[in-house]
Amino acid sequence: MLLIVSLHHKVFTITMKKRDIKILLVDDEPDILEIVGYNLSSQGYQISTAENGIEAVKKAKKEKPQLIILDVMMPEMDGIEACELIRKVPELSDTIITFLTARGEDYSQMAGFDAGADDYITKPIKPKVLVSKVKALLRRLKDEEQIEEVLKIGDLTINREEYKISIKDEELVLPRKEFELLSLLATKPNKVFKREEILDKVWGNEVVVGGRTIDVHIRKLREKIGDKKFKTIKGVGYKFVD
Repeated sequence: MLLIVSLHHKVFTITMKKRDIKILLVDDEPDILEIVGYNLSSQGYQISTAENGIEAVKKAKKEKPQLIILDVMMPEMDGIEACELIRKVPELSDTIITFLTARGEDYSQMAGFDAGADDYITKPIKPKVLVSKVKALLRRLKDEEQIEEVLKIGDLTINREEYKISIKDEELVLPRKEFELLSLLATKPNKVFKREEILDKVWGNEVVVGGRTIDVHIRKLREKIGDKKFKTIKGVGYKFVD
């Protein structure tokens, strides 16, 4: 299975308790729903389930969960299409969407990214590992709570709430991963972010991506924002120069 996570920067408060966190599990295999549901509910999370994409969209709109664990290959409507529909619902803009699927082909990964997700892991995944991943993702959201929604650095403005950036008042549209990478680096100008930290916060620490994924995204940002704004620290990582 594949875990794809789409992060948005308006998040729930740091005082939110586990019992207040809703998780929607979507899979056409009853065993998966039972095992994953049991392990997450034992941690105190509110769990609901759906067996196909159509039911998932309906429940997501009604329950507004903080996290959706969504299988890809399902009858009636697959997870990719369901994700696309969920991403069009404004009330669900803060929801983390996690794909859980046995498919590991490039098509599945890229289709998931294009549908509005960000990270993935493939199964088999041990229940305890999945629980740890969920906890890590929720901690990451809490860590971002104190970050200002609008960052202004010189001529660059990053609106984390509206997912927009502008340079000298000219709006520039960035793909999701480029936006999140820029947003991360710009939160602490001149700080060197290690590659491992970037992968963890932007792609997820269990995501399987090519070794040059960060380099490719940095290169694209340099083309759009300016080469001098990004400095490579060889063997370590990158920093945003103010």
